Amino acid sequence: MAAMTQSEPPAVARGKCPICGRATHSKYRPFCSRRCADVDLARWLRGAYVIPDRAESEDGDEGAAPGSEQQSSGSTH
Repeated sequence: MAAMTQSEPPAVARGKCPICGRATHSKYRPFCSRRCADVDLARWLRGAYVIPDRAESEDGDEGAAPGSEQQSSGSTH
């Protein structure tokens, strides 16, 4: 029987880099380069991307500003 050889994926894969829009590279997929992957990581670490909290989604207060519940409660100081 012939041995199965594992070929490397093509250098350029389908799709566009979400950071710069260039063609993606299989080594850095879904990005085109290490630089774009690092830019994306930095955005996550700075908090530029936010995954909504499940509790916020269930109670419907996704669009409410922080502290808006306290202001609308009708209590005065």
